[in-house]
Amino acid sequence: MSRSKDNIRIAKNTLLLYFRMLFLMFVTLYTSRIILKALGVEDFGIFSVVGGIVTVLAFFNAAMSGATQRFFSFELGKGDLKQLGKVFSAALSIHIAIALLVLILSETVGLWFFYNYLNIPPDRLDAGFWVYQFSIATFVVKIVQVPYNASIIAHERMGVYAYVSIAEAMLTLLLAFTLTWVEYDKLMLYAMLLFLLTLIIASIYKIYCTRKFATCRYQFTWDRPLYEEIVRYSGWNLFGNLSFVAKGQGVNILLNIFFGPAINAARAIAYQLQTAVQAFVANFQMAVNPQIIKLYASEQKEAMQHLVFKSARLSYFLLFFLSLPILLETEFILHLWLTVVPEYSVIFTILIIINALVDSFSGPLMTSVQATGRIKWYQIVVGGMLLLNLPVSYVFLKLGYSPEITVYIGITLSLFALVLRLWFLQAMIGISIGRFFREVMGKALIVSFISGILPWFLSTTLDAGLIRFLVVGVASAMMVGGAIFAIGLTQNERTFIQQQLTRIFAKTNTE
Repeated sequence: MSRSKDNIRIAKNTLLLYFRMLFLMFVTLYTSRIILKALGVEDFGIFSVVGGIVTVLAFFNAAMSGATQRFFSFELGKGDLKQLGKVFSAALSIHIAIALLVLILSETVGLWFFYNYLNIPPDRLDAGFWVYQFSIATFVVKIVQVPYNASIIAHERMGVYAYVSIAEAMLTLLLAFTLTWVEYDKLMLYAMLLFLLTLIIASIYKIYCTRKFATCRYQFTWDRPLYEEIVRYSGWNLFGNLSFVAKGQGVNILLNIFFGPAINAARAIAYQLQTAVQAFVANFQMAVNPQIIKLYASEQKEAMQHLVFKSARLSYFLLFFLSLPILLETEFILHLWLTVVPEYSVIFTILIIINALVDSFSGPLMTSVQATGRIKWYQIVVGGMLLLNLPVSYVFLKLGYSPEITVYIGITLSLFALVLRLWFLQAMIGISIGRFFREVMGKALIVSFISGILPWFLSTTLDAGLIRFLVVGVASAMMVGGAIFAIGLTQNERTFIQQQLTRIFAKTNTE
């Protein structure tokens, strides 16, 4: 298959995912507003931290999810559909086993932690218990769903992924409105309805995959070498994903122990806004990742490196384009979005988005490492670095630092992890670290500095309010867009954009 066809597929899939993202961003943010108002700050924080106990066990699932995606894309890159069918059945069997393991651990160790360590008001303990049980059930369903999602992404059927996600968002919005209509315990009802929604969505993915992909029809066969290969690969992924869980839910639980559920609510709000913005990058990388793995599988390493550099650079630009006005107008946006803004939400939002900008460079690098399959020492070193987030945060919180110190620690460790990823890829596939800093990070820093001057000046000189927000937003879009086009893109990329715009305008004028 020619590279031009691959590029067209990436562009098409990216556009489909962006259509999904734009819709989901507005629906999700509006849904969060309704849920926060319906539950209140305290119950919203309780839901965040109680569900987080189960999510701590997500490193089992995340490790297998990455492995499943890698093996599916690798076999498709080789064109071996028979082996792909075996990989799917093996992956589903392993995920069922993981679901059972998570269920056992959640109902023993997790339940013990719930009753002995979480900071939950006594009058909400029973509701918290049922939230915990429904969270377990929801998570178990999501574990078994992973091989089907991975199949859709590996086959690059992003349209299906987009449409189902939109349906899920609309149902979640309906769920949120339901909370405002009923008098029953809203926290318990929210957890129960989320479980039912997850079950419906998982069923849709399963039905689609079994009808469209012959390789997704489960047949249990004991292929010991294949199981060992997947589990061995996942085992090292397990350690790496443990570090992400420590940074996310581990720190969330620490904050609950030190400060209570109100801080969990503030952090949850910040992460929801960051997730909505970061969807731009996630959708772009979701479209690119299968191609990176397939290029490695077909031994086109030069084309793979070119795609890695390009996607890392564009990932940052996409995220920065949206992030700059949010960073400058965080307080106004949060008050516009929410009726109640929990304390620390503003500083959490700013720092978490900065952390996301740092991490945006790493997505294609992580996919490249996964493609090689040589992840043992990578996961030990990089995962070990990121795992420090939890103990270091504990030490600083114990010393009396404020909650946002946990995000400062996360940003610092993310920068170290980025350098380590580049060092490993230099050894694995010959990526030039110097070239990466020049062509990717160098351009990113120049674009950020030049485009940020005018919006920053406006945000510090104009009076706060809707007018300033609109002026800063327009100035940010113009400055960032112009700087990306003039400085951030290569000559070939600028020529391609100009040709596409000329074609669109010519078509418009003839109609």
